Amino acid sequence: MTDLAGKVALVTGGAQGLGEAICRALAAAGVIVLVADMREELAEKVASEIGSEGGKAIALRLDVRDEDQILSSVAQAIEQYGHLDILINNAGTDLTVPIEELGIDDWDRVLSVNLRAPFILSKAVIPHMKERQTGHIVNVASTASKRTWANASAYHASKWGLVGFSHALHVEARPHKVKVTAVIAGGMQTPFILDRFPDTPLEKLQDPKNVADTIRYILTQPPETVIPEVMVIPMQESSWP
Repeated sequence: MTDLAGKVALVTGGAQGLGEAICRALAAAGVIVLVADMREELAEKVASEIGSEGGKAIALRLDVRDEDQILSSVAQAIEQYGHLDILINNAGTDLTVPIEELGIDDWDRVLSVNLRAPFILSKAVIPHMKERQTGHIVNVASTASKRTWANASAYHASKWGLVGFSHALHVEARPHKVKVTAVIAGGMQTPFILDRFPDTPLEKLQDPKNVADTIRYILTQPPETVIPEVMVIPMQESSWP
């Protein structure tokens, strides 16, 4: 297994929910974590708590809809640490309404965060990873990339697209010893679901730590092994049989 100690990871949407769980899991494995989030105060809180627990983490204000912020953040990380080993495209958003009520600006926002941002971030880090002949990009998708339900057309489009993009990038990056993995996560006990659907039974949702631990496991695979896709779902999730 690959030792993660000393590697540098940028985690988008790292200030809460699954992103926070990923930051904590990687920091516990010795990774230097960049907690990237547009909610700077929450990112600083997570980074501070990781530091108090003996880990290494830096808060990074990042709006993934802003191309200039993405490019400067990646450049800053490489300049500061000399290498950027892991990119976790975790930031996500949704608007659950019928298509008649879905504005074009809403569609653009959901796809900008969920699909356009992973493309720009990956495009920014790939040359560095190819040059070093090492690196790992993890794209956090959803069961919404495999099944569909009503009133989530933009979310489904973005997550189906993200899985397709992830597999295409896997093929492109693999000859350069750069790994790309799509993680299809089922429902989790996070604000992303519970703030919007507070009546969701908790037993239908999984602890985000379980998904974060799976991502850590993926990252520890030997150099000659890559996992292009993995699905992690609750035992009783209603959106999956």
